[in-house]
Amino acid sequence: MAQIRQMEDMLTQVARTSLLRFTFATMPTFKPADFHRKYYDKLTEFAEGKIKKLMVFMPPQHGKSEGSTRRLPAFILGQNPNKRLAIISYSAPKARKFNREIQRIIDTDEYREIFPETTINSKSARDSVHQYIRTADECEIVNHDGSFKTVGVGGPLTGDPVDVLIMDDLYKDAASAWSLTQRENVNDWYDTVAETRLHNDSQQLIVFTRWHEEDLAGRLIKEQGEYSENNPDGWVIVIYKAIKEGAPSEYDPREEGEALWPERHSLHKLEMVRKRIGHAFESLYQQHPMPVEGLMYSQGFRTYSVIPATRQKIVKAYCDTADTGADYLCDIIYVETETANYVLDVLYTQKPMEYTEPKTAERYTKYKVQRAKMESNNGGRGFARNVEAQCRLMGNNQTQFSWFTQSENKQVRIFTHSAEVQNMTYFPEGWERLWPEFHSAIMGYLKEGRNAHDDGPDALTGTCEHRDINSSNASALKNIIRR
Repeated sequence: MAQIRQMEDMLTQVARTSLLRFTFATMPTFKPADFHRKYYDKLTEFAEGKIKKLMVFMPPQHGKSEGSTRRLPAFILGQNPNKRLAIISYSAPKARKFNREIQRIIDTDEYREIFPETTINSKSARDSVHQYIRTADECEIVNHDGSFKTVGVGGPLTGDPVDVLIMDDLYKDAASAWSLTQRENVNDWYDTVAETRLHNDSQQLIVFTRWHEEDLAGRLIKEQGEYSENNPDGWVIVIYKAIKEGAPSEYDPREEGEALWPERHSLHKLEMVRKRIGHAFESLYQQHPMPVEGLMYSQGFRTYSVIPATRQKIVKAYCDTADTGADYLCDIIYVETETANYVLDVLYTQKPMEYTEPKTAERYTKYKVQRAKMESNNGGRGFARNVEAQCRLMGNNQTQFSWFTQSENKQVRIFTHSAEVQNMTYFPEGWERLWPEFHSAIMGYLKEGRNAHDDGPDALTGTCEHRDINSSNASALKNIIRR
């Protein structure tokens, strides 16, 4: 019996310092996926004050609010019942729902066992003797200075300063996030109401879906930047995409292409959703804020199921090697004809040369590429030589390699050739599923140049800039053209 009691005491002690263990103790049905453990670790760091400003972006129905907006406030108040919290959502009814759920957690026997000092009035409204408020909008911690208020965007935050500001789903849906008026309303409320209640030591947590690049999160990132040693006032940003893109990270160790929560949302299911809702999937599930206005390729691209018969054709490749470690290598294999370019395959990745060089050689050999053009600005010449050597080892003596220095401005080139690219390029049917990250980079590219990466549009532009068929030297190419 003593051993059992000792074990219970140990679990209670751990639940006081770990949000994950606290959730296990207060929510018996809790069954976290691997990513939840990393996510809850980040929220624990926030609760401990190690992170001052945190943004978390996550797909719907993946347990975002359970951790950030239900369990976390109760956990913070348990650790420090003098903290003053404000929880914000897109509407007062939504905010009040969070309020009721936090109250239920604090009312449980399990909570009282873990945090006996943190209690709320047993009656509704205001206790006539002790004057501790308990309503659907505000609750005060008995015998302490702490409290939690829940407010819809546009509502008041009068009274005491706010120590912890939690903002969950400030936009109801895509329509409100894409509305300039709604975005301005949220920004104005944050500037004139929320921020005025903050002090030097206040913490902020933003959790929602990135519908638009100029939503509140986008604006704050642009103004204040991402946290680093050189920018201690910036935001710690945690992004969980439904389907992993890019290299593994400390908080998201998945490999590229893996589903976030396959036990509940399988990759097959996610791909079906992507096929059904297309553009919205990139924001709602992948956290790529893609506004509908100002897109470079707003007309979209035509697709093909079979490449039509033509008099002339060349199988070509255009490669834009990564300029920095954060950029993408983009290599496009396509069939150039007298009427259009028909894309066959795309390699769009941040993986290192140890992967991209043999992969590129393998693809050139598979598709029998005749001409490969490579930008040599950042190691492109060495990359081309290594790929050529590996092609020859594979028995591919057909592909002709050439490289050149790109001296023209990327943004200008992309803008100048955008109409030609849309008119001359055909993608295979379902290309958004074949190369989802490349598709996002192309279809989300903005005219005004506010883009994180331009590698995809740059390479696509190159396929049109370097057309040979029907050019002045077409007659010289006849011997190598395969019909």
